[in-house]
Amino acid sequence: MPPADQLGRIPQGELSDPPLPTATGEPSGIGGVLLEEVMREPLPEWALVRQRIDPTEIADVREAVRAALEPRMEGVRPGSRVCLAVGSRGIDRIDEVVRAVVERMREAGADVFIVPAMGSHGGATAQGQLQVLASYGITPGTAGCEIRSSMETVEIGEVRPGVPVFVDRHAYEGSDVIVPINRVKPHTDFTAEIESGLSKMIAIGLGKGRGADTFHRQGFTAFPELIPAVAAFTLAHASIPFGLALVENGHARLMHLEAVPAARIPERERELLRIAREAMARIPLVEVDVLVLDRIGKDISGLGMDSNVVGRYYAGATGIPPAIQRIVVRDLTAETEGNAVGIGMADVVLRRAVERMDPRKTYMNCVTAKTPEGARIALTVDTDREALGVAIACCVRVTPGEARIVRARDTKHLEHLLVSAGLLPELLAGGRAEVIEPLHPIRFDAGGMLAEEMP
Repeated sequence: MPPADQLGRIPQGELSDPPLPTATGEPSGIGGVLLEEVMREPLPEWALVRQRIDPTEIADVREAVRAALEPRMEGVRPGSRVCLAVGSRGIDRIDEVVRAVVERMREAGADVFIVPAMGSHGGATAQGQLQVLASYGITPGTAGCEIRSSMETVEIGEVRPGVPVFVDRHAYEGSDVIVPINRVKPHTDFTAEIESGLSKMIAIGLGKGRGADTFHRQGFTAFPELIPAVAAFTLAHASIPFGLALVENGHARLMHLEAVPAARIPERERELLRIAREAMARIPLVEVDVLVLDRIGKDISGLGMDSNVVGRYYAGATGIPPAIQRIVVRDLTAETEGNAVGIGMADVVLRRAVERMDPRKTYMNCVTAKTPEGARIALTVDTDREALGVAIACCVRVTPGEARIVRARDTKHLEHLLVSAGLLPELLAGGRAEVIEPLHPIRFDAGGMLAEEMP
């Protein structure tokens, strides 16, 4: 193969393989002369790039868990009833973490069980929450202990008038010790010193459907104040000696875990959130015309796509770069099990993604969060070629052949990106990305679907 220029472009006529033809036939799912014309507009070339992301991660999860727990085991005695609160989606090797905690507690002579601590997820049903845990690889057989799933709660008081505090009944009445296990990371719906993590699981996750609904009724603007307040109230009224906090790197792999004593949870979570925010992967560009996401899902982000990555929320731009004109969603993850919450942030979606949406799970999530816009369906087309054509046509001050396009597998896995020619100089200028496949045409198969798989 001949050498590429500084942008990674191979000289025309010297490609090692001829490019596959693009689909330029009439749209199958939409019609009209204007849209047919859009479909015939040429598209830019793009290149596959790899971002250099810190690869630091925990190699041996079991040993890391045991080391973290050792200083906190004084409250766990033979015969103690220990409840592990587990529930957040998409955490790297969470099944290994839970199994290691169960093992260590059993060695101390404790009777261990798990409760799903996920608010109203799983369709707000006990069986649904068991299925969610199973999708993480957490079952009685794999974890080595019983799972007690119920939507029943105990109201333990009010944090302020009209805001009752709920705790899972099995956790509150059936245990001597409750240990929440959760990842600390930036939230997608609000910004504060404490966002997703141990406090949120204690305040909302353990509150099951009633707690989550009561909490969300206050609105996301109240979360920065309410999460620490409700967590502190619960810690004062329930036996939670410590929580196991997890932090992931930019590859969505566990890089840190520690058992945080209850008294230090607020302070330490602030510190861990800063670490998590600095470690998370991003799209290091200022402006993008079209972002193509291969998939969204609850295992990727609470919003299906991370607002911290795409720089938008239901109400519009967040001010976090990049500023993206249009977002295309191609599919849902299998792990989201039909929960398509967040699809409402997209501008163009493939029909297959819409058809895989489970209305009950999606609507329940949106109703609980008081964000019905999360389930709104955007312009729906059948093929990737249509999606790109329509998305570009919906942009302002953009010529199709010069459109600034980025394609990613999802907002959680951003090591590899397909980036169009107009964005490549900016991306490479930062020195944290390299071209691994030079500029080439955007290729489609005979059915108009992207022919190139993301690494």
